[in-house]
Amino acid sequence: MAIILRLDRVMADRKISLKELSERVGIANVNLSKIKTGKISAIRFSTLEAICDVLDCQPGDILEFQRDPQKPD
Repeated sequence: MAIILRLDRVMADRKISLKELSERVGIANVNLSKIKTGKISAIRFSTLEAICDVLDCQPGDILEFQRDPQKPD
């Protein structure tokens, strides 16, 4: 996948648990866990906004684009 999720890194930097973040964002723990592990194919902007608000970060801190070296330009 070309988009890498770095939510776990940001959470570790902010010293916030999955449980606490899910409560403060207002989404189920299991759904936040899927975001954290990258087992999603989409994320709502409202969810991304809430996560960024709680973690005091930018979307670019959580999402990273990584070019596929085997894919032709």
